[in-house]
Amino acid sequence: MGKAKYHFNEHTLNYDRIDNTIRHRLIKIGQYLIGSILMGIVFFVIFIFTVKSPNEKLLEAENKRISTQYELLSRQLDDAMEVLTNIQQRDDNFYRVVLQVDSIPSSIRRGNYINSNRYQKLLRMRTSDLVIATSQKMDMVSRMLYIQSNSFDELVALAKQEEKKLQHIPAIQPIPNKDLKRTASGYGWRIDPIYHTRRFHQGMDFSAPTGTKIFATGNGTVIKAGWEQGYGNAVFIDHGFGYVTVYAHMHQLKKGLRRGSKVSRGEVIGFVGNTGKSTGPHLHYEVRLKGKPQNPQNYYFMDLSPEEYDQMIQISANYGRVFD
Repeated sequence: MGKAKYHFNEHTLNYDRIDNTIRHRLIKIGQYLIGSILMGIVFFVIFIFTVKSPNEKLLEAENKRISTQYELLSRQLDDAMEVLTNIQQRDDNFYRVVLQVDSIPSSIRRGNYINSNRYQKLLRMRTSDLVIATSQKMDMVSRMLYIQSNSFDELVALAKQEEKKLQHIPAIQPIPNKDLKRTASGYGWRIDPIYHTRRFHQGMDFSAPTGTKIFATGNGTVIKAGWEQGYGNAVFIDHGFGYVTVYAHMHQLKKGLRRGSKVSRGEVIGFVGNTGKSTGPHLHYEVRLKGKPQNPQNYYFMDLSPEEYDQMIQISANYGRVFD
């Protein structure tokens, strides 16, 4: 047993014994070790949550790069869907109208991927919302392309089968109007220029100087040629397949043109005038299918580019002046 040691206490002016046993030393060492371990753990936790390792930094940069790529891809898919939507609208409202084929429902063209279980495995990803949204757009674009490709194949087959029909149905503008400046008023409800009442305008009006040439818009047979009440000097052409076109308010008909005359697309059949119920020189043009009036703007597909066709739609939708 070691000698006892004492320490002078200045406050009590006494000598206090210093416990210097092995047990006391072990306790001191244990307290020191525990304190050191706790401090080490605290510093380690702080280090873990504040200081990133090189691998973590690389992974974070990679995640940001991938997220950026997904966002760019998503925008590109949005642009692709917009283009495809425009093509589909022309397909349904133009090509299929011309070939008398039913339009394709949107539910078939786009499908329904919103609540699909096919994306369940992507929910475990850190950027699951972005990845799933992009995947849905990719699937939708793929389906739209597939359906549209099949649609074009179907239309091409129909066009080949109905080549004769395409030669006969109305497909060009009835007067020279390449710049579209002669388009006066379109198909739809308009105000009558004489009676000032609201009525349905069953055709399109083209303003042009008296004497401007008028063309047959498809191959066919003249079924009426001459004066018609309200229409003035007019020509009615039967194109077959249920189509009839009407050209009204002519100044005069082509010499020799009469009932039973055969005409070809682009052939001159008369000249613009101001006869009948008319308030100025113009051509009133109608397209009828099985006796029912059709919107003529859907029957210029051989005469206009896609851009000109879109411009024609905007012009013909106006509520401007009606001449008859």
